[in-house]
Amino acid sequence: MSSDSNHHILSGLTNNLQDADADETREWIESFDALIQAQGTARAQYIMRALLQHAGTHSVGVPMVTTSDYVNTIPVDQEPEFPGDEEIERRYRAFLRWNAAVMVHRAQRPGVGVGGHISSYAGVATLYEVGLNHFFRGPEHPGGGDQVFFQGHSSPGNYARAYLEGRLTEEQLDGFRQEKTKAPNGLPSYPHPRSLPDFWQFPTVSMGIGPMNAVYQAQFNRYLHNRGIKDTSQQHVWAFLGDGEMDEPESRGVLQLAANDKLDNLTFVVNCNLQRLDGPVRGNGKIIQELEAFFRGAGWNVIKVVWGREWDALLEADHTGELVRIMNETLDGDYQTFKAESGGFVRDHFFARSAATKELVADYTDEQIWNLKRGAHDYNKVYAAYKAALEHTGQPTVILAQGIKGYGLGPHFEARNATHQMKKLTLEDLKAFRDHLRIPITDEQLEADLYNAPYYHPGADSPEIKYMLERRKELGGFVPDRPHAQKEITLPSERAYASGKKGSGKQLAATTMAFVRILKDLMREKDFGHRIVPIVPDEARTFGMDSFFPTSKIYNPNGQNYLSVDRELMLAYKESAQGVILHPGINEAGATAAFTAAGTSYATHGETMIPFYIFYSMFGFQRTGDEFWAAADQMARGFVIGATAGRTTLTGEGLQHADGHSPLLAATNPAVIHYDPAYGYEIAHIVKRGIEHMYGTGDEDHNVMYYLTVYNEPIHQPAEPENVDVDGIINGIYLLKPAETEGPRAQLLASGVGVPWALEAQKILAEEWGVSADVWSVTSWTNLRRDAMAAEQDAFMDPESGARTPFITQALAGATGPVVATSDYAAQLPDSVRQYVPNDWASLGADGFGFADTRAGARRFFTIDAHSMVVRTLEMLAKRGEVDWSAPAEALTRYELANPGAGTSGNAGGDA
Repeated sequence: MSSDSNHHILSGLTNNLQDADADETREWIESFDALIQAQGTARAQYIMRALLQHAGTHSVGVPMVTTSDYVNTIPVDQEPEFPGDEEIERRYRAFLRWNAAVMVHRAQRPGVGVGGHISSYAGVATLYEVGLNHFFRGPEHPGGGDQVFFQGHSSPGNYARAYLEGRLTEEQLDGFRQEKTKAPNGLPSYPHPRSLPDFWQFPTVSMGIGPMNAVYQAQFNRYLHNRGIKDTSQQHVWAFLGDGEMDEPESRGVLQLAANDKLDNLTFVVNCNLQRLDGPVRGNGKIIQELEAFFRGAGWNVIKVVWGREWDALLEADHTGELVRIMNETLDGDYQTFKAESGGFVRDHFFARSAATKELVADYTDEQIWNLKRGAHDYNKVYAAYKAALEHTGQPTVILAQGIKGYGLGPHFEARNATHQMKKLTLEDLKAFRDHLRIPITDEQLEADLYNAPYYHPGADSPEIKYMLERRKELGGFVPDRPHAQKEITLPSERAYASGKKGSGKQLAATTMAFVRILKDLMREKDFGHRIVPIVPDEARTFGMDSFFPTSKIYNPNGQNYLSVDRELMLAYKESAQGVILHPGINEAGATAAFTAAGTSYATHGETMIPFYIFYSMFGFQRTGDEFWAAADQMARGFVIGATAGRTTLTGEGLQHADGHSPLLAATNPAVIHYDPAYGYEIAHIVKRGIEHMYGTGDEDHNVMYYLTVYNEPIHQPAEPENVDVDGIINGIYLLKPAETEGPRAQLLASGVGVPWALEAQKILAEEWGVSADVWSVTSWTNLRRDAMAAEQDAFMDPESGARTPFITQALAGATGPVVATSDYAAQLPDSVRQYVPNDWASLGADGFGFADTRAGARRFFTIDAHSMVVRTLEMLAKRGEVDWSAPAEALTRYELANPGAGTSGNAGGDA
């Protein structure tokens, strides 16, 4: 029951050192004790810090202390007076606990059994209530509302509070986890803004995303302030996290940003109940100590709330230091076990480990020992920590609060390993829980129907409800709450899209560059450009965005305090506190979190900001797909740009850089609208439509994200054709170049960088084989499939109204001959729409792993290039009897289709 992992805490500073004069040491300690008694701990802290600082000037080695003793950070004499009525707050906290547990219990009734988590809120209730009664500002506060990231599994507590506040009804509580069957009174299981858009702000139950998004939300608040867009100086971000959740790499991986940016507008509250979902977090160690060291090393201010006020007298009487020693040495697995046993067990297995500590509790009854609370359940201790966090400047703060999972639910739940999976209470549990909370409900009411235990509401005129509502009124309204109406904004003029429509003239330009030119012109638009938030994770030069550096500058709240190595260059790297570009470094996860913060600013701040997140294509939806799903849940709006896209276009890079599947991954996210444009004028129309769709006033779902894949291969960018089919571009397909010769007919479909291959194939088929082929630019395979699937569903659910013809079927209605479809992605992408076209169909795709080679060689290997399209077309025509069977065989040999070195579709150039 001891640990050797705490050698670096304060009580171990003198280990391995000899005391040359014990009497003198004792005199120094007695003097220090006298200082504390005379002037308090605050003065003692300053003297110690001054001595440590002075020791360094004399090269007196003092080890870095990353972890302190296992006691509260804030001394008792520095605790502020609790400003509320603790008794009345305790009473309605009991109502909250009861209603939250009953709501989950009732959801387990026979025939429903949808689950829920009883224990999570029980352990975090005090942490929430201190904030909701005294700290968390609502959206109507004059200084702006706080952003509070509530723990996902504790949502029953949020619903229970909303019920007492009059925001939810009993019928809605009974609709917990029954969103459709109880509609319109169903409630989502967790914080899902998309499912309950007037209530939840942030989705947090995909663990690790909450803390990461909280960090970038705090950064974005400062970004808005520093750019002069909104005064966010009084707004604070609170993130409630579990100690088990801190094992997620996302939970820890971005902590340095908060420290570097000095985000003192951010507080993490880690509910350290010492339990994961299946068992102890660090059964053989101490998670609070581990997190203290980790956060302090990352540059955070750390406040520990380990023990409740009942321990204060014992700690003050601990003159030998034995109690603190035992606290330091006791393992988390044992602390968990203590709360699952009894006061007598704690006496025998904790206090009895030392004669001195056994004597400390000699006059305590077992019940008194059992009632020694953990810090997370003590209003005074939690209030002191929150107040200290808000008053601390220059650093973000983490509060490590030790609590009990299932607190107050009784011996079947408290601190049990299986408590996370336990969904219902026995009759005995209900009665014991009622008695513990002093809820005025009779045995008869509970016995009448086990799964219909009544909710408790004392009435709108009760002192508890009046007090609760008054506290929220003073703090600026309800939390959580999501004002989500988007204000009307000025949209860009047509001239903003002109650069994409005019083509590249005699020069070659990749679609990445065409997009960047459009973005630059959008940023220059009056009354609109200031809303754009470019986000680039350390690839701006690759994407041709270094031209943004001198004018837009890179956001850094600390400015640029060094002499830039490239300062003489026109495109020098420039940082500024008023910078526009969010540049999170080599950090796609952080960039996606930044995108989410910017893309939801219309709701969190009432300020519409338009993120353009440009990333290395392979490292977007593959690496951070879960974050994009959370962004969709939070109803983020904005553009995500997969640059250097395609499996064969990123020449030379190889397997883990070659993206042939991101559109397929993105297609699984219902909020993501993917386009694979071939030319700048297509990009112009798509971006225009995206801005109107997401930020306009049309009667449509604005809660979408536009995803464009763009390439780094320089090609000839044609000017926009006269009478271009804009409707086709937006819907997903249009006729780019009809056949100009007579002969057997075929249809060539291609997207993105594959369109030039189709045009090349059209020419070869006409000149060498007498085949007449039309070329279609498919700007969005995903749009076409979704539209067609929707038409099928409409016909399924309303067969009498007649089936609607899908857009792709309409577009190709008069197109005769076989279809050969290609792209720089896996064959599944073009194949996703083949069932909606009656023609014979062949899908060519870059299936398998990518590799390093020339573009032309890679395309020939995957048989997706121009000559592959020619041979496949001839084969299909031969099957129809429209060309001789010798034609495809001859073509296969002539073009050396099995030889990657014979490929010709593609050119060199373009940054990788």
